[in-house]
Amino acid sequence: MDRLSIVQPFGILDGKQAGPFRQEVSDQVQSGMQHILVDFQDVSFMDSSGLGALVLALKTARSAGAKLYLCSINDQVKMLFDLTSMDRVFEIYPDQESFMEHFNSL
Repeated sequence: MDRLSIVQPFGILDGKQAGPFRQEVSDQVQSGMQHILVDFQDVSFMDSSGLGALVLALKTARSAGAKLYLCSINDQVKMLFDLTSMDRVFEIYPDQESFMEHFNSL
């Protein structure tokens, strides 16, 4: 059975929050989670440090053979992704419900 974990950062994902966020994803990967969904529902803003943390989290997951998905990104985060072409790097879903429909069909 595939193992799924949902990580839910909140507030502003910046340099101050980047380390704890990366650590949480790393802990999930080390505990054997094969699928990690990062739900941005409660993230109001993300800067370049937050984006860097997200890219490192993706590398951590991939190096362990796990997959990282995103959902519920707001317009500001979406614009940052569009400008940096990260929207092509990450698998992004509108919300948790959409992701779960996809996940359950795997």
